[in-house]
Amino acid sequence: MSEAAKSEPVAALIRRYYDAFGAKDHEGMLACLAEGVEHRVNQGEVRLGKGAFGEFLDRMRRSYDERLEDLVILTEPTGRRAAAEFTVQGVYRVRAEGAPPARGQRYTLPAGAFFEVRDGSIARVSTYYNLAEWLRQVESGNVS
Repeated sequence: MSEAAKSEPVAALIRRYYDAFGAKDHEGMLACLAEGVEHRVNQGEVRLGKGAFGEFLDRMRRSYDERLEDLVILTEPTGRRAAAEFTVQGVYRVRAEGAPPARGQRYTLPAGAFFEVRDGSIARVSTYYNLAEWLRQVESGNVS
């Protein structure tokens, strides 16, 4: 990692991560992460490392087409932690493992994430959303 990246303000790092998400630039997202990144979601197992995070992104890319709106990034004074709040606008394209059948259903979900930053990289991403609400919307079948 370059010295410039190490000194990057936390809010700028988190913004770069979400800009890469919006551009569907998974390599750009991975570039924001520490090698041993810890990825926590509100349902499911903890994923450890960039490799596991990359596999997650590949599965997401196959099943969902998502964009984020109303992104707000919050940081605390030490530069070690940040939070983001946003609304996910998505289309469920291909059935995900353990999920209902996909038929192009649209969904809108409020979501949030918490980050821990070490040495200029994201060391932990904890993502939260209402899975029951996502299921309700997908099962109701608002198809695009």
